[in-house]
Order: sequence, then structure tokens, then C-alpha cells
Amino acid sequence: MAPVPGALIPPTANAVLERKLRGKMEDRRGANVALGELAPLALRIGLLQNSETPRLSSAQLVVFAADHGLAVDDIGGPSSRSTVTTVLRLMDESTPLVAIARSQGMELTVVDSGVADTLTPHPRLLHRKIAHGTRNSRLGVAMTTEQAHAAMRAGMEIGHALGGDAVACTGVGSGSAQSAALLLACLSGAPLRDLIDDGPTPVEAFRNHLLRVLDDARNRHGHLDDPVELLAAVGGFEVAMMAGLMLAGASRRRLVLADGMAACAALLVASAIAPALPEYCLCTRSNSTPALAGALELLGMRPVFDLGVDAVDGTGAALAWPLLRCAVALLAPVGEREGKPAADRERPVSGLSASQK
Repeated sequence: MAPVPGALIPPTANAVLERKLRGKMEDRRGANVALGELAPLALRIGLLQNSETPRLSSAQLVVFAADHGLAVDDIGGPSSRSTVTTVLRLMDESTPLVAIARSQGMELTVVDSGVADTLTPHPRLLHRKIAHGTRNSRLGVAMTTEQAHAAMRAGMEIGHALGGDAVACTGVGSGSAQSAALLLACLSGAPLRDLIDDGPTPVEAFRNHLLRVLDDARNRHGHLDDPVELLAAVGGFEVAMMAGLMLAGASRRRLVLADGMAACAALLVASAIAPALPEYCLCTRSNSTPALAGALELLGMRPVFDLGVDAVDGTGAALAWPLLRCAVALLAPVGEREGKPAADRERPVSGLSASQK
């Protein structure tokens, strides 16, 4: 894999621009108006776009799907759904995610990163399969280093090919959340117990089984310290592709929205390659599980907002998109009146004279 120098993703800090953005928002705010979380969001997007007038006109939502060898150890729980079923539901538009994304003008793409089944072609489906699922990381490496590099390259190619000002990404698949928890724990040293969920009605026996399986894998690969080697050892194809996508998006000064456990793992891997990457990223959440809360805390990230939904990963990003557009509207030019003298800016509109108002 060609190196991805951190210089391609420079820090967003710019003291001069930040003063201008803050002054502009203060002018717009007026008296007795509190902008809450909108102001810091607008400031952050202005800095990452390196612009006094940032824009969010269109966004891509990319769902990476892959199967995981760990799933053969029965780690999904009774409510788990097969990867191919999840993908087909996204294809036949039977999930709220599709409707919400469409209503917000977000273009949805599902990427076959490594689904075990052979998927039928579909206009919304992008075939980038590295293999028919990873191997079981409890028994060996999940993928070769070459496969990890290939998946990251594919993600970067997808990121460079996409249009829009922002890209939202998430990962789905049988064993995806558990594999992501394992990768997060291996990279950070965090307890696995804080990063796993055992369903809406916890069963102690299942939780203990899940911890045993993941601990076996962690003990096998815990000596590794290179993030890409760890990704290959325990991660998934969807995580590797998302890491590449994030690097490509940030290198083009796009806003990156990370949603779900797999996206958090991808962000941690990609941040090890380009330390400035988190400055271009915002996290959203499609569920309120303790495991995702633990992952976000590990990253030092707060979700943009939380409506308490429990849906397919990616729904949180689609819901956050209109809020982000509202935030940058605080910094948008005010038509032709922008920059004119105060007397001109206060001129009555709609054809009414001052005496008629």
C-alpha cells in the first residue's frame, strides 16, 4: 500500500480564520439569542473546510458490509441478523435508513466489502469484495496484511470517487460490532467488558461466552502494536475500507461522519496513520447501547445529537445531516446584502417603505 503521509491531512487549527468565524457568528447571533451546539459545529466545519463561508450542499452515506469469521462462535446473540439479510433490506428499502437518507438528499451506497454470500447486482450496491468473509481471529489472523492493505486502498478509491461536501460511513455484518470491540480494545488497552453488548435482555451466560471468545482472540494477538497489523489480525474488511474512506475524505477537506462501532474502530486505526484525522470527523449514533457509548468515550468524541433511536447503523448520520446544514447556514453569505453598509442592510424589504412597515 502506498504510504499515506500525515501531511496530506493537515491540522485544521487556524487562529486568524477562527477569529473571523467567531466574529461573524457573533454578528449574526444578535441580542438575547443562544445558538447552543450549532455555533461550535459551524466553527469546526468552517475550520476543516478552511473557509469563512463553509458549505454543506450534498452528502454521501456509505454502508460497508462484511462477514466475520468470529461469528461461527455464536457471538451474535438470539436477535442477530445475517449480513445478507441486512443488505437485502437496504436494497429493497424496507429500513427507515433508506427513507430518511432519501428525504435529506443523501445518496446511499452499500459496499460489499466481504460478504460471505454472492450478492445480486443492484444500482445501490458497489462490489468491492476482498474475500467471502474474514477468518476466525480466535484461531489465527482474520485477514492477511495484504488483504488489509487492499481493503484500505479500495476505501480510499471509493472516497476519492465520491462527490459532495461530506461523507458518512458505517459498517454492518454478522460479527461486525464484536470484531470492532475487539479491535478497539486491542488498540487502546480498554477493557472488552466496556465495549460489548449482550442484547436488550442481558443473559449472563451469553455475556460470559462472548467475553471468553473475544479474550481468546485478544490474547492471541495482543502482542501486536502496529495498527494495520492489528486490523489484519482481528478486524474486518468493512473497518479497513472505512479507514481508507476516512483518510481520502479528510485529505480533500470533506466532513466525515462516523456512525457505529465499526466506524469508531476505523477512526482509531486511521487516526494512527494521520493524527489530524479526528479534526475532520464528527460522530453520530444510531443506538444508545453502552458499548457504543464506551467506544465514543474511548475516542474522546461526543455524538452530534442523540434522539434515542435504535436502528440500523447509519440512521444517526442521516438524522444529523439537516442539523449540520443548519449550523453552516450561520456562516453563509446573506444574499447581495452581505458586506454592504449598515444603512443599506437595514433598508426595508418586500417593497415597503419605512413609513408603511
